[in-house]
Amino acid sequence: MKSYTKAYIPYGGYYSTPFSRWQGSMQYDNAVILGANTARRWFLEKKIDPAILDYLYFGSTVAQKHWFVAHNYAAAILTDDKKFLPALFVNQACATSTTILNLLAKDMELGAYEVGYGLMTDRCSNGPHTIWPDPLGPGGMPVREDWNMDNFEGTPRHHAFMAQTGENVAKEVGITKEECDAVVLRRYEQYQQAIANDRAFQKRYMFAPEVKVSKKKTLMVEADEGVTPSTAEGLTKLKPQFPGGVLSFGAQTFPADGNCGIIVSTREKAKELSTDAKKEIQIISYGFARVKPMFMPAAPIPAAQMALANADLKITDIKAIKTHNPFAVNDLAFAKKMGNDVMKMNNYGSSLIYGHPQGPTIGRAVIELIEELVLLGGGYGLVTGCSAGDTAASLLIRVS
Repeated sequence: MKSYTKAYIPYGGYYSTPFSRWQGSMQYDNAVILGANTARRWFLEKKIDPAILDYLYFGSTVAQKHWFVAHNYAAAILTDDKKFLPALFVNQACATSTTILNLLAKDMELGAYEVGYGLMTDRCSNGPHTIWPDPLGPGGMPVREDWNMDNFEGTPRHHAFMAQTGENVAKEVGITKEECDAVVLRRYEQYQQAIANDRAFQKRYMFAPEVKVSKKKTLMVEADEGVTPSTAEGLTKLKPQFPGGVLSFGAQTFPADGNCGIIVSTREKAKELSTDAKKEIQIISYGFARVKPMFMPAAPIPAAQMALANADLKITDIKAIKTHNPFAVNDLAFAKKMGNDVMKMNNYGSSLIYGHPQGPTIGRAVIELIEELVLLGGGYGLVTGCSAGDTAASLLIRVS
């Protein structure tokens, strides 16, 4: 099965919370509970009964309390136990959302059920610090792991900082610091489009979570937190993280917290659930890839090529492109290889600017891609992005 014909996303059948830089307003809440409660509030405000859901794919990457049953826990909160919703846990690092949408599309194609849901939620804040028994350690001393920081430094098989994989690709492709800084500045300008006119674009899809800030006080997080203003002068002054490199801290994203949810259904159900049945959103194809070790930012290229080939399309057929770009190098390498204009990708924002909560990161990109295509009058859109272990996943959608 190379392309899909039966998987649809209802227009307006999705939300993303704002993203909050780690240790910000979302740091206090268990991501499983916050994600499920936020999704349930969204369903009820949309006057959609969560009991219409036939299946849940739950995506998360940073362990929380009750991690073992997180998917069923989220399903129970989502439906308030009025329907026993089956669920499956999915973790593919930053490609989690892309893969969940592909799994939902497969289910629609097979006729497994009518309405599925992807709920993606993560909290990089206050990540767990785990210990593992080691009977052979000195005195039985345990092995320790810091869930976030240790894994930001690479995989056990190929130990390289995530940013170092970006430097490896930059050297191979021939990317300069000046090019990286120019892309960052452009991405920051594009994000300004989304927050212009009192955040008019973001309000098309964004939904505020209610978070705890103390035992007695809650807060509605209405907008992204932790976005750093970028200027040409400021970026020029920043030195590369690694000697002789091209990536300063200004050309990298930051860990964050957030969640998002997307309904995928049959065409008939999508029309029924849509806020505008004239707008039709179809999942067309999926692509995946793994590249040589420690070259993670190159992986979105073959993943996108696969998604395009599966749909029998070319990059010139694509009206809008969104990427998960933890490093400016990602976009530059993609554009150089695919032959598109790097400055025209990622309108209305990207993870390079508003942060990286991992599981929901590309889910928000898909939602923004849908809304951009609606404003453009329809067409094909491509989303692609890397994930840990030098892998990537890509999704192609059509709005008509």
